[in-house]
Formats: sequence, structure tokens, C-alpha cells
Amino acid sequence: MVNLAPAPTIVWFREDFRIADNMALLEAEKRGQPTLCIVILDDAHLPGAAARWWLHGAIRSLDETLRGMGGALHVFRGAARAVLAEIVRKTGAGAVFWNRRYDPAGREADTAIKADLRARGLTVRSFPGALLHEPWSVCTRSVAPYKIFTAFWRAACALPAPFPPHPAPERLVFAPPPPMPDSLITRHEQDGLLPRHPDWAGGLRDMWSPGEEEAGDQLSDFLRHDGAGYATARDFPGDEATSRLSPFLRFGHVSPAQVWHAATRKACPDKFLMELGWRDFAWSLLFFNPDLATRNLRPEFDAMPWRHDPGGLAAWQRGQTGYPLVDAGMRELWHTGWMHNRVRMVAASFLVKHLLIDWREGERWFADTLVDHDPASNPMNWQWNAGTGVDAAPYFRVMNPILQSRKFDPHGVYIRRWVPELAHLSDDAIHAPWESGATHPYPAPIVDHRAARERALAAWKMI
Repeated sequence: MVNLAPAPTIVWFREDFRIADNMALLEAEKRGQPTLCIVILDDAHLPGAAARWWLHGAIRSLDETLRGMGGALHVFRGAARAVLAEIVRKTGAGAVFWNRRYDPAGREADTAIKADLRARGLTVRSFPGALLHEPWSVCTRSVAPYKIFTAFWRAACALPAPFPPHPAPERLVFAPPPPMPDSLITRHEQDGLLPRHPDWAGGLRDMWSPGEEEAGDQLSDFLRHDGAGYATARDFPGDEATSRLSPFLRFGHVSPAQVWHAATRKACPDKFLMELGWRDFAWSLLFFNPDLATRNLRPEFDAMPWRHDPGGLAAWQRGQTGYPLVDAGMRELWHTGWMHNRVRMVAASFLVKHLLIDWREGERWFADTLVDHDPASNPMNWQWNAGTGVDAAPYFRVMNPILQSRKFDPHGVYIRRWVPELAHLSDDAIHAPWESGATHPYPAPIVDHRAARERALAAWKMI
């Protein structure tokens, strides 16, 4: 019997959980065939624990949106190459579309899958959408990547502005799901992405609601209330003046182009737009340095005498270092899956320089606990802080967590929120509680600042 059913177009969602400004979905609509929207949970490409929690919410939110349009988001589990081949076989699909990813493992997998499907006669297309400019488009005249952000950003700004965001498809005709084996079909509550025993995600649920509509609301609220003062207020964690868009960008609920054009319409400060550029810079570094998370980009740091200090690492992870600003940040991270940008720098500097612990230990911890973790920004920022990467802060610049606390949280608003055992101390005493003489259950510093600084500088001079 001849199969007269139309050959559907598969749209494979990975890190682009939105329907607006989604080129893969828009081009599927233009093709004029029924669309099958899918996600494949491949254990080889799943993020850390906190980001997996977000991924679960992203899938549910997009599924609800598509169901409101008469379709659904069909979720499968297994090795993406094999699962996608089976879906194609069962549906007779004529095309597969996706939006590009730029991490080494994702690029390698996509290249192999594209070759497989094209060899079978399918139309396979990939599209940009995760960055303002794709990594290979911002290079030096010798087609080399930039190693200094200011030069990178100057070159990026000389390129044409990002295209205006595309609207959501006006009309989609959806294909029915394929008859797949039960072992490959994933139900939302059994997808293995949520923590079970124990369920530690209560703080994440209180703080975040993944989804495209929520991303739009977050962007609008930021531009309406905080955008104008962003350049200065962003450094003060007690003010909550940052955009908090990072997890929404990480999972593609909003595109960089959407953020860019919304911000420029509101005359948002250049500093905010530069943060989108810093994100692009990170992806450029990862694109040209696939081992960014494991190798010092400055090889002289291969000789750095890092300390093996499980106790110090655990105290840092738990927010029990005795330095209130550091501990407030680490507790915020544990509770919400996010940390204020200024405090991230102070906490990272403390691990690498006060404790002299390898930056890769911190990178791995953030990878598992950040809802906004991505494989480019996280290692680049750790290498920047450790002095081991390109355009890095010099290693001899050791942040003083007490001075940082007094400067950027002068009234202890942020510290009181996350270190409540110090809430009764005065604005002056809260930054160095061991000097106050007051009784409290807060731990003493696990290392003396001056001694730690001298130890870090001595280790640096050795290399």
C-alpha cells in the first residue's frame, strides 16, 4: 500500500525553548508540511543538576504553549543519533530542522547526525539564534579568534546589528507522534530531570518559573524599572538591579536578538549590551578552545601549586568560610541556583586565591548548581578570575572579601538575607563579625586574609 501521508518536518528543540524568533520553527512553517516538535534527552548531553531542573520546566512550558496551538512537544530518551533515526523511520519525515549549538560535543554530534540524515535523502537545515553573532563571524583579519574582549566587542559592533526578531509562526499544522517503543518515550514527571530523594529544589521553585512568557515578563520588568541605572547598580547585590535573564537566555526562552532590540528601544546603557557581547566572547573562546573547562589557556599556570584541601572546598561550597559576603553568595547559589554577578567574582577569587584551590573545582561546582550554567561562560569566567585565561584579571589581584563587602553591600542588606545569624550585628560589624566581640553561631574565618594573600602571591611567583 502506498503511504499518501505528507512527510512531516521534524523540529528538534535543544536549547531554544521558544516559538518566537525561532528560525527552525519558522522555516518548518514555510515548508508547508505537518510539523513534529521533539526533544531528545540524551544522557551524554544533559547539563548539571540545577540546570536539569530548569530543563524540565522548559520542556513543560513549551509543551503547554504548543498544546495551546493544537500540537505538543514530544519527548524521547536515548542516544540522539539513534533515536532521531528511528523517529525519521517511523514518521517518514522529509526534513529535520534545528537551531545550532556551539559546544564541542554538540557540534560533533550535529555534524554526524546531519551527514546521516542527508545520506538518507532528507533535507537537513540548521539555523542561528543563540548568539548575537556566530563565533566564526567575529575574527581578526587573519581569521583568528580575538583574545581581548575590547577588541572582540569593537569588531562585533562594527558588524551589522542583529536582525530584528522574527515573530512566532502564525499557523502550524502538527504531525502526530510516531509509534515509538515505550522505552524511548518520556513522560514529563518521569523524565529523570527532577531531584527526588531528597528534593532539594524548593528554593529554585520559589525563585524561578521557566518559560517564554516568563522570560518576556522578566525582560520587560527589568527595562521598565532597572535598566537605566544598570551600569552602576549592578554591582550592589542588595539592590537586585541585575536583569536575571541569564537562565532564560541559557535555555532559549528569549533570544539575544530579542534582548538586544528591546534594550536599544529603551535606550538601555551600553554596559548591559556589553554583557551580551561578553556572553558571545565566551562562546567564541569555547568554539576555538574545546577544552576551555579543563585546560589553562595560559600554559604557565600548569605549574601552579594548587592545594588539595577537601575541608576548605566543602566550607566554601556550604557557605561556611567565615567571610560573610562569600558565604552569602554560596548560600544564595545553593538555595536559588543563581548568584549575583559581583558576588560570583568575590566567591571565585576566594576559592582560587585565598584557598589556593584549582579553579576547575569551582567550575565543576558551579556547573552542577547554577540554573544558568552554560559550557562557555562558566569556564571562561573562572579562568578570567583565576588569571589563567585570555583577557584575564591578573593573578596578583586578590579581592579582599571584607573590603568588597563594605563597598558593595555597605548596609549588609544582602548578607542579612542569606546569613541571618548575623542579622543583629551593626552595619559596620557585619562585614567582619569576628572583630565585633558579639556572640553568634557564625564560624570564624577558615583562613586569614593577609596570610592567604601572601601565600597566593608566593605561589604565583613560583611559576
